[in-house]
Amino acid sequence: MSNKVVEKYYLQLDYNCAESVLLAANETLGLGLGEEDYKLISAYGAGMGCGRTCGAVLVALGIMGKLMVSPRAHSTPDFGPKCQELVELLERELGSTVCAELKPIYKTEDRRCIATVEKVLGVLTEHLKSQGLVE
Repeated sequence: MSNKVVEKYYLQLDYNCAESVLLAANETLGLGLGEEDYKLISAYGAGMGCGRTCGAVLVALGIMGKLMVSPRAHSTPDFGPKCQELVELLERELGSTVCAELKPIYKTEDRRCIATVEKVLGVLTEHLKSQGLVE
């Protein structure tokens, strides 16, 4: 099933996979992220580079971090396990979290890696809701 918000950012506005997850999550989940959050989280997601961990996956973890870590960067006691759970959910849903392994499965000429972006956003949304981090 197609996500129109993801399509807007990823296909129409030509953001990369990391930025598309970040912007779509902020819009659909009402995260209230600002410009500084965008810079920090998208740099984390895009900074790893293609071939290694998928930028969309890294941004999902960055969003979890933003929601679970205090302003002084002290993580909550369950931060590690909840992030690990998210990674396991993403690996199960996508088949991998490595960009070079995801591209042959999900990338198409006309829609790029939109299936990966949509799946990451879906898993992230469900996980955040199940943890009571968003409504």
